[in-house]
Amino acid sequence: MKTLLITGGARSGKSDLAQELARKSGQMVLFVATATAGDDEMRRRIEAHRKSRPGEWRTLEAATQVGSQIRENLDGAQTVIVDCITMLVSNVFGKHFDVSGQISDAALIEKDVIAEIHELIDCCNRTMASFIIVTNEVGLGLVPENAMGRLYRDLLGKANQLLAERADEVYFMVSGLPVRVKPVQP
Repeated sequence: MKTLLITGGARSGKSDLAQELARKSGQMVLFVATATAGDDEMRRRIEAHRKSRPGEWRTLEAATQVGSQIRENLDGAQTVIVDCITMLVSNVFGKHFDVSGQISDAALIEKDVIAEIHELIDCCNRTMASFIIVTNEVGLGLVPENAMGRLYRDLLGKANQLLAERADEVYFMVSGLPVRVKPVQP
C-alpha cells in the first residue's frame, strides 16, 4: 500500500490528478471530502466536485476525525482520496474561535491540528489501502497580515511536512503539471 501527497496552489490541478490516479488504479475508491458548505459558493464548489467523481466511488464527508472515520467506513476500499488537508486544518481552526473571531488558544489549536494529522498518518499505516492525500501549499506568498492567518499558514505547513515525511511519493502541482518531489529523481 502506498501513500501519495499532492500539493500545490489553488486551482493547480491537485484534485484532478488525485482522481486520475485513483481511476487508473482500477480499485474500489473511497473519496473523503473534508469541505463543509458554509455558503452558497462553497455549496456550488462541493456539488461540482461531486459531479466530477465516478458514480461508483463512495463518498465520506468528514470535517474532522478523518483517520478514525476512514477506518470505520473503509468497507473494502483499496484506494482512499483525502481531499483536502487545507479544509481539514480550517475545520479544526473553526472549533477554536470565540464569537469575536479571535484565536482562543494558539497552543491548543496547534495540538489539535497535529493530533488530527497524526490520526490520519496512523490510519495510513494501519489500513490495507493506498492513500492519495491532497493539500494546498500556502506558504509561498505574502506573509498574512493578521495573527490568525499566520497561525493557519504555519500549522498547515507543519501538517504538510508531517504528511510529506510519511508519504512514499510527493507531487507539487504547477499549472496542471505534476512535479515529483519525493522520491527525488536521480
